[in-house]
Amino acid sequence: MQGYIPRQMQSRLEQALQDFPAVALVGPRQCGKTTLVRATVGQWPQTVLLDLERPSDLRRLADPELFFRMHRSQRPATLFCLDEMQRVPDLFPVLRSVIDETGRPGQFLLLGSASYALLRQTSETLAGRIVFLELTPLLAAEVAAPPAVPLVTLWVRGGFPRSLLARSEATSYQWRESFIRTFLERDIPQLGITIPAATLRRLWGLLAHSHGQLLNSSQLGAALGVSHTTLRAYLELLTQTFMVRLLAPYHANVRKRLVKAPKVYLRDSGLLHALLELADSDAVLGHPILGASWEGFVLEQLVGMLPEWHAHFYRTASGAEIDLVLSRGRERIAVEAKASSAPVVSRGFYTAMADLGIETGWVVAPVDEPYPLRERVMVAPVRYVVEVLR
Repeated sequence: MQGYIPRQMQSRLEQALQDFPAVALVGPRQCGKTTLVRATVGQWPQTVLLDLERPSDLRRLADPELFFRMHRSQRPATLFCLDEMQRVPDLFPVLRSVIDETGRPGQFLLLGSASYALLRQTSETLAGRIVFLELTPLLAAEVAAPPAVPLVTLWVRGGFPRSLLARSEATSYQWRESFIRTFLERDIPQLGITIPAATLRRLWGLLAHSHGQLLNSSQLGAALGVSHTTLRAYLELLTQTFMVRLLAPYHANVRKRLVKAPKVYLRDSGLLHALLELADSDAVLGHPILGASWEGFVLEQLVGMLPEWHAHFYRTASGAEIDLVLSRGRERIAVEAKASSAPVVSRGFYTAMADLGIETGWVVAPVDEPYPLRERVMVAPVRYVVEVLR
């Protein structure tokens, strides 16, 4: 496919289609789901692709049971790809009956730009028949091949393909501003949610200014003039639509007073910068959000490229802190993010490593080559850390 950037998800998607009757590929709108699917199903012998935002395709499913059975009678091994599946929630019970007729893998590939609706509908109707895969915007490892995208460009513009690959910083910034408006004015109402766009835009802006900080629900609720419960519902909406991440604290029996509130991050650094009206790299590098922006960028890169690892942060009341604790089984890794080519790590990082008994630490910085900071603690670029942990 011309201009296609290979995604690390493609092999996982191909394997899931061989193992499960239904596969749901979810992720934010415009992150590349449809492009990935077209690259994947091109190798499938028989496919039917329907975009449920297109009225003509939606009309074809007026009688969905008849539609699926008619195609199966002609081509029994057909893979049905349904884009923007959350637009037709009443379809899920039909899918269950169709799937159970044969039970074979690779029957349905469902695409959705919001897990808010998909998870709710499939939790009961397709339990045991479906696997969920989350596609992120483009990651550092995916844009490293020639012609490589510089890491700073990925950080400043974010990973949405049309933003990242825009011909100029001004065009990229304009695309992100348009994305924010469309998300608030069209995408949210299409989910059946009636939050005023201006209210959600204001909350998004407040979260941008709180990026990388502990979540203060009372303060945010007071700023918006809404209750604690209402604020939580708004936050859940933004997390379920892949715009915001709430990073939970790492709890351990260390006899220390631990911070219990989650940290809040905007998941795409490019959208963060647009919400803060930072139009180019010079504006980002000169803004107080610089360190927190890099921290969130590193978090999303590692979580996106290492899905088998669990992510938390660690902080005590006395100031011992680790930006990111990655755990997999009994393995634990400490990660500190520093937006400096000559990073300096505070004593609190080493104290926290000692608290948790973590022996290996990484300081992820915008450097070209890894080098040791002290015994078992390395400074390294994010791509190098990913390759080692893999």
